[in-house]
Amino acid sequence: MTYVVHRNGRAATAEELGPLAFAGYAHFTAMQVRGGQVRGLDLHLERLRSASVELFGRALPDERVRACLRAALQAGPADVSLTATAYSPAGEFTSAGAEVEPELLIRTGPAASGPRGPLALAAVEHERFLPAVKHVGEGAKTYFLRQAVRQGFDDAAFVDRRGRLSEGSIWNLAFWDGAAVVWPEAEMLGGITMAIVRRQLDRLGVPQRAQQVTVSDLPALAGAVVMNSWTPGVAVHRIGSVSLPEAPAFVQLLHRAYQAEPLTAP
Repeated sequence: MTYVVHRNGRAATAEELGPLAFAGYAHFTAMQVRGGQVRGLDLHLERLRSASVELFGRALPDERVRACLRAALQAGPADVSLTATAYSPAGEFTSAGAEVEPELLIRTGPAASGPRGPLALAAVEHERFLPAVKHVGEGAKTYFLRQAVRQGFDDAAFVDRRGRLSEGSIWNLAFWDGAAVVWPEAEMLGGITMAIVRRQLDRLGVPQRAQQVTVSDLPALAGAVVMNSWTPGVAVHRIGSVSLPEAPAFVQLLHRAYQAEPLTAP
């Protein structure tokens, strides 16, 4: 197996990577590649585009991003985990804006499918900076994950200042009321897997809605999962002190919706 680290479509050198090892002003998207193809490629491209405009004032053309993705995938195995990170070569703590074109760093590694579950999540009060952007340098995620594990949980779920559940450390949350999928309504990162599942559930005619969900609302729900680029659903059996049914049919439904999304080559 050969995995790569590419900068702007070619193998990155140690000299090029050195400054990035100490940088924290960047954003990324993560995906699972199977047979050289990706689910939700359009969503990944839109994420990179919109976040680059937000952070840097400009974005790379989609076709250049796709060319970089192709170069990385052609250099390794057909099934990989891939992370594409956009950053400004001007670096941090500068006033550089749209006059500096962003660059793209791509890393591939072993394909992943997520934990088996079910998981227990600690309920932690936390709100991410720029929650709609998948940016780097978020030490709080790892800190709260490790604190949760020390307390006997598997990971953490975040609760905002209004008491609303929003997301997990590296996960989106989804709930089941026995008939419909319930998406928590709060400031959060809209995950690519979440967006894929939502549009495929629409096509399958499965009811779904967004609503505010608090820890006190959990006993009335019939199941919960976490999802990210690894997996469209891992059962959650506890959030804080509240136990939840594992709801295998709910988990299977989310996996079926995800599998309905076509694979696309960059």
